[in-house]
Amino acid sequence: MILESLLPSASTYAGDIDRLFDVITLLVGIPFLVASYLFFAFIFRFKAKDGKKSMYITGTEHQYMKWIHRAHVPILVFDVIIVVMAVRVWYDVKQNLPEANSTVRVIAQQWAWTFVHPGPDNVLDTADDITTINELHVAKDTLYHYKLEAKDVLHNFSVPAFRLKQDAIPGRIITGWFEPTMAGTFDIQCAEICGIGHGLMPAKIIIEGAEQHAAWVEANSPLALTVAANQ
Repeated sequence: MILESLLPSASTYAGDIDRLFDVITLLVGIPFLVASYLFFAFIFRFKAKDGKKSMYITGTEHQYMKWIHRAHVPILVFDVIIVVMAVRVWYDVKQNLPEANSTVRVIAQQWAWTFVHPGPDNVLDTADDITTINELHVAKDTLYHYKLEAKDVLHNFSVPAFRLKQDAIPGRIITGWFEPTMAGTFDIQCAEICGIGHGLMPAKIIIEGAEQHAAWVEANSPLALTVAANQ
């Protein structure tokens, strides 16, 4: 896959999106190359020549129009293939919401990200929640719902390695999902111009193994931090 060779594929639906891009590139790229070749070939073949009068055609003659009509058929077929694949991917990523193993809250503001993780009870919005700035911790092979919101202006929650982009809209809480498939640290971006500090709003998503993530949650829970502070 073209995209995967340039950027890691770290979510369950990243491969589907990559395949869609590959198909679009192929089905649009081949006709583009053929049309470009014919365009320049005809320019050089039928360029003005001394002593030879140009032939005027209206473009409505059957012998010329038939090549245009014949080209329409594969282009229409390609369009149908792209639309069907795009709708299927869109439904799986944006419309279908599989049952989650855990939920995180993602809050965008000028110009930082706040992430709220469930604590050891794995329930969001309880006393043991863990809040971090510009650093989201998740477990590999765990399906997450995210609750996305914006405090001030329009932002966009973008995780390129997941092939995930979702606008964050003030006054709304948008629910989406992802399932990490690769351990590591990847970029989070704001992909919507949100003010003068837009380019200074990066964050990281840290994908850990189940045991490593459980240890991080235990060590960073409010109770553990309180005990450590009192020692």
